[in-house]
Amino acid sequence: MQHKLRKTPDQVVAIAREMVAYARSLGCPDVEFSPEDAGRSNREFLYHILEEVIKAGATTLNIPDTVGYTLPHEFGKLIADIKANTPGIENAIISTHCQNDLGLASANTLAGAYAGARQLEVTINGIGERAGNASLEEVVMAIKCRRELLGGLYTGINSQHITMTSKMVQEHSGLHVQPHKAIVGANAFAHESGIHQDGMLKFKGTYEIISPDDIGLTRANEFGIVLGKLSGRHAVRTKLVELGYEINDKEFEDFFKRYKEVAEKKKRVTDEDIEALLSDEIFQPKVIWSLGDVQATCGTLGLSTATVKLITIDGEEKIGCSVGTGPVDAAYKAVDQIIQIPTVLREYSMTSVTEGIDAIATTRVVIAGDVSADKPALTSNSNRSFRYSLTPPPDP
Repeated sequence: MQHKLRKTPDQVVAIAREMVAYARSLGCPDVEFSPEDAGRSNREFLYHILEEVIKAGATTLNIPDTVGYTLPHEFGKLIADIKANTPGIENAIISTHCQNDLGLASANTLAGAYAGARQLEVTINGIGERAGNASLEEVVMAIKCRRELLGGLYTGINSQHITMTSKMVQEHSGLHVQPHKAIVGANAFAHESGIHQDGMLKFKGTYEIISPDDIGLTRANEFGIVLGKLSGRHAVRTKLVELGYEINDKEFEDFFKRYKEVAEKKKRVTDEDIEALLSDEIFQPKVIWSLGDVQATCGTLGLSTATVKLITIDGEEKIGCSVGTGPVDAAYKAVDQIIQIPTVLREYSMTSVTEGIDAIATTRVVIAGDVSADKPALTSNSNRSFRYSLTPPPDP
């Protein structure tokens, strides 16, 4: 209030009351009020402003730990105190919104739920401002796993969709989770230690408090089909079903042809390989231009050059040549010559999907219209950005 809003407490209360009433006047049946940095706020003032917004029509009170400062016992007590000391609180739902600056967002969220909060604001993979927010998958699975110690709370979320949702968010955001991320990290259900492997073989519950099936994760080496170059259509299609994909016969034949090309070059095809190939082969937009050939030359002796051949939807071949600061820049400038639409390369990254010398990699490309170009924009999409992910087969 002092440094950011530069307003007195009375002015802040008046604005909060006015804005909540305005939102209700627009016909909004559920109005959420969020007092920023509630974890460090004066308690008496907090109770007072919450009482006033409830009177004005607020139906959800979202209590944020905006800078991730509080410890779990502090945040739990904050929610309990609000519930006990705010007049009219029985007419509103208490919500939590915890940041992860000290790595305590999920723990604080659970403490708030145990103390009486009934709405929990979370994000897939814990993405968010600075160090992120409370992680949906961590909170959901903690409640599911320790329900008896959380007063019988439940979420109603189908946790078997967690793995697929996590991967979808990673693909669309470009923000990949670390391998040791709880619940959805690549190593979350991997057992490398010999002692752990021995215990797992004897009884899975020795080292797994939740089953991979609970989050929709199928492990290729655990009672599943191990795919390779000798695998037939039935085995491959069964694996697709296990991974949660249903595609028609035509799509499967297109996919299987690509699969065989990869399998010939790899000793074993992993689940990650399957999903990367499926995304590249099946879930792609309509092709307008297709790549015929590309030749790039670079080194310390001269400028990077690239020659690109593109094929139109009618089968016409067009060739462009250009120089650039590197082979990728030169190749995209050659493409620009052909398609005659000024673009800017916003992002270009390559990430290994699997391990080893025969690994598959996913290339992420983000382009946008170049509004600063001399030529007028040819389409209304000139200010939009476009994302494309390509998963080529491994090099021989």
